Amino acid sequence: MTDEESIGEAAYRRIRADIIFGRLAPGRRLALEGMRQAYGASISTLRELLARLAAEELVTAEGQRGFEVAPISATDLREVAELRLLLECHALDQSFAAGGLEWEGRVVAAHHKLAAMEKRLLAGEPAEPVLWKRYDWEFHHALIAACGSKALLQAHAAVYDRYLRYQMVAVVFRGAAAAEEHRRLLDCALAHDAAAARAVLAVHVNDCVAQVLDTGALEPFTASGPAAAEKDAAPRRRTGKAG
Repeated sequence: MTDEESIGEAAYRRIRADIIFGRLAPGRRLALEGMRQAYGASISTLRELLARLAAEELVTAEGQRGFEVAPISATDLREVAELRLLLECHALDQSFAAGGLEWEGRVVAAHHKLAAMEKRLLAGEPAEPVLWKRYDWEFHHALIAACGSKALLQAHAAVYDRYLRYQMVAVVFRGAAAAEEHRRLLDCALAHDAAAARAVLAVHVNDCVAQVLDTGALEPFTASGPAAAEKDAAPRRRTGKAG
């Protein structure tokens, strides 16, 4: 890998993370010169990276206007949530059927870290949202890791990241309800009860979507909201909890 390729890959990961974790707001114009300074990659490399992110539906190409962070909407959130459920429920079936003792151990370990973080959040202690969501991802991924399909895992990971972006933008934390659902998913895994796990997962995802929409958390980021007027591509800092 050349130095430019290494720089480009690092920039890609940083830009992608900044979009998913809300540091680059939905609808924000991605001015190439500002991005060159922020991410240390050349203009030509940035064009390639943004085209790559556009293929992942995290960025939109606006013709002569350049690139923007992909917008968000209630309709898109529902569609992404439905797709996550479709893929994850199918993967749960396959994983619960094939998973053995080693798989169970990885699921238990992943839940242990997630539950410890949730306990801190529920106690009102400060916690890093990115770390919390990493543990959340590790647990959900562990549940489906024995499904036996690399393509299914890759497709799920891409959709999960799009779903995660909504959680981070909306700063969603459902507290004890989400923690209890994670505990029930663990119990289902150890019992290899895929039908029960699918039911718990449906509540887990659908209740999160409902909270986002019922609280109007997406409204500041719609086409008429303040985020649409932001023109600087430098990532913004986030504070507070997400869940």
